[in-house]
Amino acid sequence: MTYNETNEHLRHISPEALAALGGPQLAYVRPVTVSGGIGWGVFAGSNGQPMGVIDGREAAFAAARQHDLEPVDVH
Repeated sequence: MTYNETNEHLRHISPEALAALGGPQLAYVRPVTVSGGIGWGVFAGSNGQPMGVIDGREAAFAAARQHDLEPVDVH
């Protein structure tokens, strides 16, 4: 398969197939608004389900790692 064929194939991947490509081991971290301030939300990589909100980016990353997840920033 050529690069262009592979790229086109990946554009049409199902959410289920994408989740199987490492999503269960990922946690997405991004700023969220809470009680008039900013917290750091941690979301499951496989389905985007909220897992918690923490008072700092570093703490959110540490919490994800404590649960054997690899945290990544979402902008």
